Amino acid sequence: MPFKMNNIHVLLIDLDDTIYPHDSGVWEMIRVRMQKYMLEEMGFPPEEVPALRQRLWKQYGTTLRGLQTEYEVDTEAYLAYVHDVPIETRLSPDPNLARMLANLPQRKFIFTNAHSAHAKRVMCHLGVTDLFEEIIDVQNMAPYCKPQQEAFHKALDLVGAPPEACLLVDDSPDNLTTAESLGIATISIGIHRHDGSPHIESIHDLEMFLG
Repeated sequence: MPFKMNNIHVLLIDLDDTIYPHDSGVWEMIRVRMQKYMLEEMGFPPEEVPALRQRLWKQYGTTLRGLQTEYEVDTEAYLAYVHDVPIETRLSPDPNLARMLANLPQRKFIFTNAHSAHAKRVMCHLGVTDLFEEIIDVQNMAPYCKPQQEAFHKALDLVGAPPEACLLVDDSPDNLTTAESLGIATISIGIHRHDGSPHIESIHDLEMFLG
């Protein structure tokens, strides 16, 4: 949606496949861990796990929300298990990203369906922890998650800003569609484009676009 940058005071930036490149492989490692948890910890038949995980993700926004709704799952154990991946092998300090974020005058928040512990690890390895005011994670949004409208309302309440003062940067078209419907400005990023949103290939392009 068209927007004027002088009206934007808050940046809501997604984490996985947004603040780092899609081809880093981090999200793929997490996806594998999700399927292993469903197989090894919950006992689903191996031939059913991939399709079930995909359905739960599409239907509920995250695999976790689907498991919570349709099955009994230990939320904290699940989050710890699926995010137990060696991100240090895929991510390294990104001084250019840190400089770019530091140059942007808006308040900055990570807005993610992941767990805050995972977000902190990612931010630490990228070297951008101190550049974000807060992490809005799946627990902050409970019992909702992106792309549900209720999750966005919770995020807006947490940042204390109206939707028209916020900009969402996200790689998920579904999340961007919800944000747009609420009056939040949107930018799509990465390999998926979103009708009605300007698009950037990398988070490093954000300053040039906003400038």
